[in-house]
Amino acid sequence: MGDLPRLVCASANPDKVAEIALVLDGLVDLLPRPADLGEVVEDAPDLEGNARLKAVAVCAAAGAGAVSDDTGLEVDALDGAPGVYSARYAGQDATYQDNVDKLLAELHRVGAVAPEHRTARFRTAVMVVWPDGRELCVEGVVEGVIAAEPTGDGGFGYDSVFVPHERDGRTFAQMGDEKHEISHRGRALRALAAVLREPRSD
Repeated sequence: MGDLPRLVCASANPDKVAEIALVLDGLVDLLPRPADLGEVVEDAPDLEGNARLKAVAVCAAAGAGAVSDDTGLEVDALDGAPGVYSARYAGQDATYQDNVDKLLAELHRVGAVAPEHRTARFRTAVMVVWPDGRELCVEGVVEGVIAAEPTGDGGFGYDSVFVPHERDGRTFAQMGDEKHEISHRGRALRALAAVLREPRSD
């Protein structure tokens, strides 16, 4: 891996780790999260804050630069919910399906049935923290709509009901690796890689 920047992946979610590793392949030497590190409480009020909490904890435990992300699905008809609570929308121990079911139920409850009333976006904040105190934060966003029902068996989280505007009406869960070309996380990670490739001025 030679001259590639080395970063410890702060995520404990194997699905996220796989996506991060795929997008950053050849750009970053990605190391695994310390196995003995416990769960980090994510109680910040925004995505950037939660990403920072995880990156700081992993950086301290590993003694090396750490990369973390936090992602939220913002649905306009629900005043931006689930947002920062996306991973635990249906409860602290909710499954992906639990969260999707609650999201669709809430949209039905507020009468957001037509596609034009189901606009939404995925937003990802990616944070890198180094042992010397330096921080770097980038963001990626993708706009779309929430489908009437889950479709596709790929991806994770809300991928089965999120239809990005930029493609042909398929959900993220139907796209396979093509998703990373336009996804929120893919955009944020490519922005991160671009900054990491820039020579440091100090």
